[in-house]
Amino acid sequence: RQLSTMVSSGMTILRSLYVLEAQASTKLLKETLGSVRGDVEAGLLLSDALERHPKVFSPLYVAMVRAGETGGVLESSLLRTADQLEKDASLRRQIRAATIYPSLVISFAVIVLLALVAFLIPVFESVFKQFGGQLPALTQFMVGFSHLVDNRWYILILVVAGLVTAFIYWKKSKRGRAQWDAVKLRIPLKIGDVVQKVSIARWSRTLSSLTSAGVPIMQALEITGKTAGNAVIEASMGNVINSVKSGGTISEPLKAAKEFPPMVAQMVGVGEETGALDSMLAKIADFYEDEVEAAVKALTSILEPAMIILVGSIVGVIVISMYLPLFDVYNQIH
Repeated sequence: RQLSTMVSSGMTILRSLYVLEAQASTKLLKETLGSVRGDVEAGLLLSDALERHPKVFSPLYVAMVRAGETGGVLESSLLRTADQLEKDASLRRQIRAATIYPSLVISFAVIVLLALVAFLIPVFESVFKQFGGQLPALTQFMVGFSHLVDNRWYILILVVAGLVTAFIYWKKSKRGRAQWDAVKLRIPLKIGDVVQKVSIARWSRTLSSLTSAGVPIMQALEITGKTAGNAVIEASMGNVINSVKSGGTISEPLKAAKEFPPMVAQMVGVGEETGALDSMLAKIADFYEDEVEAAVKALTSILEPAMIILVGSIVGVIVISMYLPLFDVYNQIH
């Protein structure tokens, strides 16, 4: 947005980059802008200079800047890019806010579980030894778990670290990412619905921004697939690209893709027929961004009682496992 303002006021790209570099708030951004400025000084186009830093400037950013340079409308293209990045950041903030509460509750539940297992169960165990006899299976399991936490805690840490590491490696692999993204769309408690709506909102907003900036449709579709944030959506975009290559429409493959609601395919079809695809995609994005906001609020209200039930169940299982032997003794007395 700052770069657009300076370019529209008549400043050269090089001078604008000098100003941005001087005002950069982080070391990484300052160094990156310095490198971009050096490349532009050496004769590279701004888009080519930005493309050398893929970790800072996404393919979407580079494509929109390149389209702005080609069409001679760099300032308006930069404004569209700023709008796109801000919308994307807003979506991410909503999702992050929705995950804070369950993360805190689950962390609290784990701490409560470990505390009860480490300090409460050993007290009961000394009482159980006085009774003699065979302990119930649930009680035996909790006593064994208590010994593991108290005496072999390092094994527990190694197992958890190993499982987390294996999950991260699996999720980062091509096959694992596709499987995990498919699972996320089917998670109950409305979580899968939120994931789907976020992906569609991001997909439609990105494609709208690229087409309105003048990016060629094939390149726009390829970039949109990569930035949707879901491998299932990305696979669906492969079918769309093949359809467009063979002279077909975008809407037809979307109708066959179960990840896209019928409304999306119909509105895209209308946009293609009327020549207003970018504005129709923007309306889809607005609709689903509002849907995400409403769904996140609904999800939070569902998760609150679910988390309370989770914590209560953990404490309940431990308490029941400790009282089962006492019930057995009571029954023997009577």
